[in-house]
Amino acid sequence: MRDFQTPGRSAVYASNGMVATSHPLASKVAMDALQAGGNAVDAALAAALMLPLCEPQSTGLFGDAFALVKPAGSETILGLNGSGPAPRGLSAEAMRGQGLAVVPPHDARAVTLPGAVALFDRLAEDHGRIGLAAAIAPAMRYAEEGVPVAPRVASDWQAAAADLSGVARRFYLLDGVAPRPGQVFRAPGQAKVLRRIAAEGAKGFYQGEVAEDLVASLRALGGSHTLEDFAAVTVEAAEPIASQYRDVELVELPPNGQGATALLMAKILGHFDLTALDPLGAERAHLEAEATKLAYDARNRFVADPRLAPDRLDHLLSDATAAALAGLIDPSRAMPDPAALTEAVHRDTVYLTVVDRDRCAISLIFSIFHSFGSGLASERFGLLFQNRGAGFTLAAGHPNEAAGGKRPMHTIIPAMLRGDGKLLMAFGVMGGQYQPTGQVRVLTNLIDYGMDLQTAVDAPRSFADAEGLHLERGYRAQTAAKLAALGHRVIHGDSPLGGAQAIWIDASAGVLIGASDPRKDGCALGL
Repeated sequence: MRDFQTPGRSAVYASNGMVATSHPLASKVAMDALQAGGNAVDAALAAALMLPLCEPQSTGLFGDAFALVKPAGSETILGLNGSGPAPRGLSAEAMRGQGLAVVPPHDARAVTLPGAVALFDRLAEDHGRIGLAAAIAPAMRYAEEGVPVAPRVASDWQAAAADLSGVARRFYLLDGVAPRPGQVFRAPGQAKVLRRIAAEGAKGFYQGEVAEDLVASLRALGGSHTLEDFAAVTVEAAEPIASQYRDVELVELPPNGQGATALLMAKILGHFDLTALDPLGAERAHLEAEATKLAYDARNRFVADPRLAPDRLDHLLSDATAAALAGLIDPSRAMPDPAALTEAVHRDTVYLTVVDRDRCAISLIFSIFHSFGSGLASERFGLLFQNRGAGFTLAAGHPNEAAGGKRPMHTIIPAMLRGDGKLLMAFGVMGGQYQPTGQVRVLTNLIDYGMDLQTAVDAPRSFADAEGLHLERGYRAQTAAKLAALGHRVIHGDSPLGGAQAIWIDASAGVLIGASDPRKDGCALGL
């Protein structure tokens, strides 16, 4: 139980439905959908379609999305991959010939085809009750009327405003500057696009005047995109992957997403007795940092589009791989170069979750990758172009080498947790590269340290990346000093790490428990 004398929030308890999103208006329209007779999928779609208006720096209609769905009356978890491929004209060889070492993130060459709208259409058709048009209706209204900019959104908007260029500055700046908290953001162009989708489904986005605006704008910016590329976008059913951690099972989507990274990291940490360590101590942060380095190194080697690259999933998920990597961790010293050690062994987003009274559950994540994606937008409707192509590598022969028709390695990963074959929790952690580490941090907070759901989400975080070991402000000074003594380059960042949403299903009590991360503007609401 939390300390009620210190700032914080309680978890939300309800019996007949629960939503958790990163923005209050998205949570509100999701609850409205449930009360209007929709199920969890309908509510999730209503929320997801609001978020390009509420958090345009984080997501948009020209984005990708992934979902895990547990239908009512079943414990089977279904997966959908709504990530689009690169246009057929993209060439890594051509970019290398132009002297590029990486795909430029604020360039039309980084713009892959958007899969989110196709996924939303498929979800509504296969799993919803009220239809896509009904789910879209609130977003259409708010696109016209406008949404007051929330405090965290305003902060992110200001930080990334310089990355907006061309017509995107006209659509996403107010009088040339980022909006302040409380200023109203309107997107009438998006309202027109939403009306097309409501009337025609995904066809209204991938064909006709919307697709024509998208293609003409991208080609004017130097892209190779064609109307045929857009018309060919499909959603792929994906068999979830899972691995055991203590007495529970973590469930993820397979590549081209990085869900296998979270599974591998959890399996590595399973070789250590975390319960014996202070949850906010240096020893736990050190082990997590080392497991992060090793799991991410494996990801960078192997995770790619399995349709066009060698499938190394069995290697990534094997007990032998996890044991070998765990054996490389020195509890008394940070590793300087995980790639050298493992040679023998082998960014912004929105996340939301809904569970309804019939215990249909959905875990959905939706992103344009970097803040404001590529920073480029379509001329007529003002849709921001994602820059998922920046997730490719230009290294010749690499499994994730950029190529036309290929999907890049994705950072966004929805998750679920099972126990004894039954769904325990739908959850996710936003934050680009941080997501696998964030999921494992929430998992170990719950399972190893017995934290309640909101505390598990609230607790201070750390993250090891190429820059060093980032610590949030909740860590003690002596902990930071001890981590430095272990060899970590400790970084006290100004920005929080990620943002989580979670819903726990307490089947014995018939209760749903929701938690929403205070690092974002959102909330959990119960019915």
